[in-house]
Formats: sequence, structure tokens, C-alpha cells
Amino acid sequence: MKYKIVADSCCDITESNKTFGKVDLIPLTLTLEGKDYIDDATFNQKEFIQHVSQAKDYTRSACPSPEKFMEAYEGDYDCVFVVTLSANLSGCYNSAMTGKNMYFDEHPGDNKKIYVFNSCSASCGEANIAERIYELAEAGATYEQIVEKVEAYTLEMKTYFVIETLEPLRKNGRLSNLKAIVASVLNIKPVMSASDEGVIIQLDQARGMERAMKKMFDYIVKNTKNIEEKILAISHVNCIERATWVKEELLKRAKFKDITITNTAGVSTLYANDGGIIIAV
Repeated sequence: MKYKIVADSCCDITESNKTFGKVDLIPLTLTLEGKDYIDDATFNQKEFIQHVSQAKDYTRSACPSPEKFMEAYEGDYDCVFVVTLSANLSGCYNSAMTGKNMYFDEHPGDNKKIYVFNSCSASCGEANIAERIYELAEAGATYEQIVEKVEAYTLEMKTYFVIETLEPLRKNGRLSNLKAIVASVLNIKPVMSASDEGVIIQLDQARGMERAMKKMFDYIVKNTKNIEEKILAISHVNCIERATWVKEELLKRAKFKDITITNTAGVSTLYANDGGIIIAV
């Protein structure tokens, strides 16, 4: 079976993942005070973080057009598997689905199979799903087997994150001014997660990043089934030392099959902000 994996650019793939360089990433665009940042290899994380910290306006993000997804489906493939940001957080899923319909309108009679996975996640959660697709396809699984097993994997996977500041969420209209100000004054760090539907929810909170992350570790160990079979992925926003500490602390608590670390691309950098940690398992 000749196959291809496509994902939006929020899919933070590590260089250690076998899928690195084998996933066609379709970039989102981030716009701040008239400047466009394309979320591809040209994205300058440090410049963007500095701009966000100084900006009075908020950053707008635009998902790839259906035409961009349709173009990604071209080629001599039997199957195309697509992984997108949670449909409850972004228009990427709908754009990918519209691109699929457009592709078959343009290619009537084409027998290619295209399946779009709503990750109900983001960042390293999307990367985990892409990795699972790759492993199954390389092992000789059929299209139908891949769809069934990856959908089941997506339902079981959990995503968690702790962020340094609530300001990006406030600026983007996802949090009230009062809540952001109170959290900032009291140094409260929320422990966040994604629901089964891919909606951001707050699990807990603590004063200070270290306390908040330790609470997050407790949720991870408690909620992860068959932990020795699981690969845990960490995405960090410009804080490799913190991410390394997170890995070491988690390994003290449980025997994961593996733990990977990667720096975030543009979309996750925007929402998790400088110093943020995202985990998917």
C-alpha cells in the first residue's frame, strides 16, 4: 500500500520520531500587528515570542485553505491519512474535509482513499497520532485496520499542559481579563487538559510552575492505562531545561515505554507561550 501522511503545522514531530520528515505539514498563518508568521521552516520562535510579549493587539491564527489540503492529497498514493488540530479549537479539520470533497470533485472516479482524523488534541498529541499511523502502515495494516486502530488510539490518548502565563489566552479571547489578572498576581498556574471532545478544560491549579507540573504528573500517572506500553511526548516552548526535568520526574514515577521531547512550532508557541509544557500520552 502506497500511503501518505498529512497534518497541519501544529503537529509537533520530534526528530527522534520515525515520522520526522515523512509527514507533509500544511502551515497555518499567525498574524500579529500586521505581520504574518507562516508556521513552517521559516518560523522564528524567539522573534515571535518577543513580538507577542510586547504587542498590545492579539495574534490571529488562520488555518490552511481547503485548496492547500487538496493539493497535499495529490500524487500516486493508494491512501492519504490526515491529522488535524481538534475540531473544537480550529477550522483545520473542516478545511481538510472540504479539501477532500474538492479533490474527488476534481478527480471523479479516483479510487484513492482519504481519511481525516480529528485529533481532539494538538501539538505532540497530533504527532503521536501520526506516529501511530506510520507504525501500523509500515507493519502492513490495511486502510480499514489503520482507521479503526488509530481512532481507538485517539480516544484513549490524553493531552495535558501547564503554561507560564495566561496572557496569550486572554489576548485571544479565551479567558476573562479578571481571571488572567488574578492568576498573574497570585502566581497561579492552571493545569489544563483536553476533553474527549477536544475542548480545553482546567483540571487543577497551583502556585508556581513546579507545583502545577507536579500536579499534572499525578493526573498523568493516574489516568494512563498500560503505562509501560505508552510513549509519552513532551512539547516545550523554548525551555529545554524544564522539559528535561519533566522527563526525569515522570521517569521517577512510572516506567513509560519511551519519552520524547521537541520544541514547539508556531501554533503551540502562540497558545502555550514561552516556558509552556505540553504532554500527550
